[in-house]
Amino acid sequence: MPTLDRLKPGQRATVKSVSGEGSAIYQRLMEMGVFEGAEIEVVRFAPLGDPMELRLHGYNLSVRKSEALNVQVEVLA
Repeated sequence: MPTLDRLKPGQRATVKSVSGEGSAIYQRLMEMGVFEGAEIEVVRFAPLGDPMELRLHGYNLSVRKSEALNVQVEVLA
């Protein structure tokens, strides 16, 4: 299953799982609304490729690729 960091701008996906339960990254992602069932769209990447900008729950969010690596997604058509 692909991870969030592998998506391209314009792609949409549904979060299937967030790994690292109990870790600071897991807690941060959950607080920002990245949890199972959330629909995410990749808006763009910073000029050097990190961080990436996401749209979810009606707002834009920037996360580092190292954080996005913990989010398994199912790409939507």
